[in-house]
Amino acid sequence: MNRLDQIILKLDLKPHPEGGFFRETYRSAGVISHDSLDHSYKGERNYSTCIYFLLTSEVFSAFHRITQDEIWHFYDGSPIEIHTIAQDGVYAKTVIGPDIDREQVPQFVVPGGSWFAATVINPDDYSLIGCTVSPGFDFRDFELPLRNELISKFPQHEEIIAKLTR
Repeated sequence: MNRLDQIILKLDLKPHPEGGFFRETYRSAGVISHDSLDHSYKGERNYSTCIYFLLTSEVFSAFHRITQDEIWHFYDGSPIEIHTIAQDGVYAKTVIGPDIDREQVPQFVVPGGSWFAATVINPDDYSLIGCTVSPGFDFRDFELPLRNELISKFPQHEEIIAKLTR
């Protein structure tokens, strides 16, 4: 069994709709009522949620967005690139990894409402990260657009969108 298979087995990871593998590791018992959230949420949300998330160099995390801010934490393997397109169309790339001397960051916040995708940098490798979301994640907040839909919104980023959508 290789290292990737060991991680998937030991952490009990399952396939994720955006690509890669995941397992929820925390969902707060506390709940924020619908009345206390802004209009973009339907229903109540837990205070916070966390997952393990694993990508490989063969599998990317496709462009998607959620309502909440999402904090990515680097754990193991290859550094990853997070590609973001803000609501105003500004594109940015951030490298999350262990080597702060090479301008990598061990954690990064994706602002809520931004479109984002992720890729493993090193060939034939994996990246194990964690994601923390607050208010807690709910699939009602998750959007996975079609390639044409996202390109029509941001034609200036057609190349990266075509590469990181399904």
